Amino acid sequence: MENDPGEAKRAHPRNRLTPPAVRSMGPGRHADGGGLYLEVDKTGARRWFLRTMVQGRRKDIGLGPVSLVSLSDAREEARRLRKVARDGGDPVAERDKDKRKSMTFEEAARTVWAENVAPNNKNAKHVAQWLSTLETYTFPTMGKRSVHAVDQADILRALAPIWTEKPETARRVRQRLRVVLDWAYASGHREGVNPVEGVDKALPKQRDRAVHHAAFPWRDLPDLMVRIAAADGMGALALRFAILTAARSGEVRGATWAELDIDAKVWTIPADRMKAGRDHRVPLSDAAIEVLGTAKAMADRPEGLAFPSRRAGRPLSDMTLAAVMKRLSVPATVHGFRSTFRDWSEEATNFPHEVKEAALAHTVKNKAEAAYRRTDLFEKRRAMMDVWAGHATEAGAKVVRIGA
Repeated sequence: MENDPGEAKRAHPRNRLTPPAVRSMGPGRHADGGGLYLEVDKTGARRWFLRTMVQGRRKDIGLGPVSLVSLSDAREEARRLRKVARDGGDPVAERDKDKRKSMTFEEAARTVWAENVAPNNKNAKHVAQWLSTLETYTFPTMGKRSVHAVDQADILRALAPIWTEKPETARRVRQRLRVVLDWAYASGHREGVNPVEGVDKALPKQRDRAVHHAAFPWRDLPDLMVRIAAADGMGALALRFAILTAARSGEVRGATWAELDIDAKVWTIPADRMKAGRDHRVPLSDAAIEVLGTAKAMADRPEGLAFPSRRAGRPLSDMTLAAVMKRLSVPATVHGFRSTFRDWSEEATNFPHEVKEAALAHTVKNKAEAAYRRTDLFEKRRAMMDVWAGHATEAGAKVVRIGA
């Protein structure tokens, strides 16, 4: 490697890091010397950056993720860009010019997956499928093409074979292509309009229909709740609690006693367990509190999971709740009870739309509305969940119009 003039005068020695250290070092910024740093975030994602002076001002310049840029390559690139900066040039423009020439679509996709998808998604299955669909349906035809040169013809070649044969998969691939190419534009790897836009016009019409989670009829819920209450096991208790709170299965199965304030009748689900990524308070009806009391007596544990499995410290599996449904011959899914709750709230009550949406922890999609939403409408939701519990637990309950 060519020696960098002036490097001997630097205060920090070169080559502090080793390949094993790069793979194993914990969160933080780790110096290799000469302004080259390895940055490891809390999710474990690892990337390189160069800290150097550019036209009299200090600047941090990203050099790419460890998954694509080796330690030796990062050192070489840092050396090259330091020289550009010393000569009065713009190392960022130089880096981006070379990236546009060299980065392939596959490299771009793997970078997006490693830096944006994997660290920010709690669903391991989704994380794996996100990349595997691109590996299967796009890399063979366009993976080695420069991401700068990918055009609409490439998109069509990838989507056309599966557009009508596997419509749902095709739509997911299309969305992932859009994400990768949007990132490439924002990162300086390509210019112009995203070629995914408008590609539908060149593809045949899809005839499939969206498949929704099967919901149970809300009018029949009181009788079903009697049957569930008579069923044995922690799975049946967790299912009753999920119905009474309109919560997602995973939120219920992961609930801990530390999250549950029985006296205040509040369940606070932390952000890292919520789909929307923020804390969510759930008002607990008397019926839900009763279920928790039974669960605590069964588990005989004052702490840990509220609905533990038979394996110590392990939550119930999603299949456990589904097995209760199958045993009772219920023609619906566990998640579908959220739709049951939504149908009931629309047809049998006059609670405001925003209260119903907040009860389901749905994200406010309208940016203006979200900006002005300063409350989680908790007390109004408490009133609604009490009425919901009254309907769910009273066999033969009548429909009552409830005022806001």
